[in-house]
Amino acid sequence: MKTIAALQNRVTSWSDGLEPTDAELNVIEAEMPVIRAEVELLDVRIALMDRAPNEFDERRFRRAVHRLLEARRTVAAMTERAPGGAA
Repeated sequence: MKTIAALQNRVTSWSDGLEPTDAELNVIEAEMPVIRAEVELLDVRIALMDRAPNEFDERRFRRAVHRLLEARRTVAAMTERAPGGAA
C-alpha cells in the first residue's frame, strides 16, 4: 500500500496569531442580534421544508423576518452612530 503525501506547502502557514483580534470579536458581538435572527429564520425555513405551512407557521415565518429586519436596522443605526462608522 502506498502512502499519500501532500506535494505542496500549505496555503496558510500555522501560527499562534490565528486567533481573532479584540476588534474582530467586538464586531462579531455587535452583529450577534442579526446572526441570531438569521439562525431563527433559517430554523423556520427548515421546519417548513417538508410540510405545507399552516396559519401558525406563516405567522412564525413573518415574525422571524420582522425580527431579522429589526436587528439589521438596529445594527445599521449603531454602526452609523459609532465613531469611524459608515455614516
